[in-house]
Amino acid sequence: MKAVWITAALALLASPGAGRDLMPIPPDAVAVMNAAHRLFADLPSPQVVARMTDVCGADRGVNDQVAFCASNNVIYYRADSFYQDHEAYELAHVLGHAIQVRHGVADVALREIRRRRDEEDKLRGWVTRQVECIAGYLFLQANLPKTDLHHLYDAEPMTGSHWGRDPLSVGPKVSIGLDARAEWFAIGQEGDLNACAVGEFGADLLLKALR
Repeated sequence: MKAVWITAALALLASPGAGRDLMPIPPDAVAVMNAAHRLFADLPSPQVVARMTDVCGADRGVNDQVAFCASNNVIYYRADSFYQDHEAYELAHVLGHAIQVRHGVADVALREIRRRRDEEDKLRGWVTRQVECIAGYLFLQANLPKTDLHHLYDAEPMTGSHWGRDPLSVGPKVSIGLDARAEWFAIGQEGDLNACAVGEFGADLLLKALR
């Protein structure tokens, strides 16, 4: 079973033999990863790195805690990234991007962005809102308590590059404000994936992919 494999992989990465700086990965992060793989096919596997700049063409402008590399379908995370209270959310967030990429939403969005460059900020804002909604949905499916992003952050998170193809250094950088992120994360936690439709980007591809 995929979920069992993910649990084992995460445990292996956090084992003493994996490096002296690693500690057991918190159960909330494992629960999020398992929920995502249970609900959607073809999602990335996790891989620990000492420095994000070692992988997928990342530079210092890329999120140095966690990032999704679409070129090889891997979520990279720094060895100490899971020491933070917000680790499960940030994992859910990059999994939201992975779900969009692996199940066609990102292709639709990219086509529209290339066609309508003057509306790129608006279109990327819709993509980001949907990602937050998916992340909230994963939280619910992982049986985690409802979480308000205002309680985790004083400022807007995940605004630097943290997903895309190699090189990650040129990945999208999007700001929609902490309030908007918290709003859509809360919508996802209500448990209706159909509610993750944002602007012109519906939820039909997400629902089709849902197992």
